[in-house]
Amino acid sequence: EFFAAGGPIAVVLGDNIYQEPLAPAVAAFAEDPSGAMILLKEVDDPERFGVARVEGDHVVEIVEKPTAPATRLAVTGCYLYDARVFDVIRTLRPSARGELEITDVNNRYIEWGQMCYRMVTGWWTDAGTVESLHRASTLVAQEHDNPILRAPNPS
Repeated sequence: EFFAAGGPIAVVLGDNIYQEPLAPAVAAFAEDPSGAMILLKEVDDPERFGVARVEGDHVVEIVEKPTAPATRLAVTGCYLYDARVFDVIRTLRPSARGELEITDVNNRYIEWGQMCYRMVTGWWTDAGTVESLHRASTLVAQEHDNPILRAPNPS
């Protein structure tokens, strides 16, 4: 809160990796930094993530790790908030897991009708499991044309 100095903030989870720069989403939010914005990506395994349901340009629901996802729109680990986020955080109570949940913050903005979104272009992955860490490493290596991934030259 001290760092934000009363202004809007961007939060990016440390285990998330994006192929494309986040600057366009940040710039779009900066044009009207009221409410909140999340970044979404269509995925094949939405049950691993918070899943968003959207109507028009607003998010109307986020369900955390649903067993029967309503959409394939995963909430990625980039969140943009206006300065009210700290007021919201102060009202949070620990979940059943004993943690303060970012989904609870996001749902407050949804209740206010002030949660918009942008779709992630390029690939996105988290690195929070062994499998997703391997996937993230492979994607980054391919992105940078890592010679370790190339087949050896038979000559």
